[in-house]
Amino acid sequence: MSDAATGAGPVPDLDDPTTDPSDVARAAAARIAELTGVERHDVALVLGSGWGGAADLLGETVAEVPATDVPGFTAAAVVGHVGTIRSIRITGTGKHALVLGSRTHLYEGRGVRRVVHGVRTAAATGATTLVLTNGCGGLNPAWKPGTPVLIRDHINLTATSPLEGATFVDLTDLYSARLRAVAHEVDGSLDEGVYVQFRGPHYETPAEVSMAGRIGGDLVGMSTTLEAIAARHAGLEVLGISLVTNLAAGISAEPLSHAEVLEAGRAAGERISALLADVVRRI
Repeated sequence: MSDAATGAGPVPDLDDPTTDPSDVARAAAARIAELTGVERHDVALVLGSGWGGAADLLGETVAEVPATDVPGFTAAAVVGHVGTIRSIRITGTGKHALVLGSRTHLYEGRGVRRVVHGVRTAAATGATTLVLTNGCGGLNPAWKPGTPVLIRDHINLTATSPLEGATFVDLTDLYSARLRAVAHEVDGSLDEGVYVQFRGPHYETPAEVSMAGRIGGDLVGMSTTLEAIAARHAGLEVLGISLVTNLAAGISAEPLSHAEVLEAGRAAGERISALLADVVRRI
């Protein structure tokens, strides 16, 4: 799988196990600086299903480039995700946000390095804060489709990690209490929950959802946890927000579908985008 050239010589192959993935992240960051004209970004956002409209409310878009023009990135493979990287000057702050619209999921089979490459690149651009969003299934019947929920903690059921070798990272306070407090200042009604990542791409069975609840989960989905782990390793402060797009299997009698996920995102898009933009401006 080829990576975009930077004009500064060949880029190490992210899929080569002998390559240090941080080298590719630095090459990607240099390419982003070249393409956007912004030397340093302060905050990065990964916008999952339903969250894309937040980028338009953050401020002035300085540049928007195809993700495939940046080393290590691939085209978005899921309907509802955009395949671009945007640099936005955040209104009233003097800061810049890097919006990563081209999320790679573990179930795409491209390897965990590709899944977390955006996070590592964000850190290499200078970002100190990462906002991870997703659309997910909810276990709490009170969380109707369109409900945003702050991620307090997670359970990783993917049977993998983005860390390689003897790399030990403390995840005790992975999802920042400080950033959750900022979100509560914006909307005091926000609930918090534990996000459980399954590998996918199939939806969970009712028995698997029941298991997730028994081990402490409140939300189920197919992204986020691996990115959060890589973010902590890279020194980023993490805010996670899920959009409940449907009640999880067995909680509701209705069958699950990706169309339902997209519709819930569209219906809640304006409200949750305004919420997220307000939170980011206060970070």
